[in-house]
Amino acid sequence: MKYTISMEIALPRERVIQLLEDPTGRPKWLRGLVSHEIVRGVDGQVGTESRVVFRSGKQTMECTETITRREPTNLRDVTSGRGIHYEREIVANGMWNAARERLTEAGPERTLWVSENEYRFTGLMRLIAPLMRSSFIKQSRQHMEDFKAFAEHGTDVREANG
Repeated sequence: MKYTISMEIALPRERVIQLLEDPTGRPKWLRGLVSHEIVRGVDGQVGTESRVVFRSGKQTMECTETITRREPTNLRDVTSGRGIHYEREIVANGMWNAARERLTEAGPERTLWVSENEYRFTGLMRLIAPLMRSSFIKQSRQHMEDFKAFAEHGTDVREANG
């Protein structure tokens, strides 16, 4: 299953990247995040592996996230008009996901965030996942909208949910 979602954020690209990369901000916009622990590597760098736990209602999902691409590797190397590419693989029981994030300037104070997602499934999930396609897209869009609200207005999903 593959899909792409785009969203414009009313902030300069460098600020958007700083907010996305800040581990202390993740719980404020990544709905359901219980923990994000580095197992090996340096946060945000290629090759870094993390254990990530999400909770939705009474369900808990644990996965392994590996950063597979980051270009450029340093924010100082960003040139005007050139996009930032950030890719990661997420593996959980019955699921593999590749997320490819691209951040480009959409104007002087605007950033276009394009998120390409690819999923592969095994076992029972292979049968169920095609029926849940819209749920996967909805969840991805929700994470992006939550980040946009956090970045532009300081909205914290933990406060919004009670």
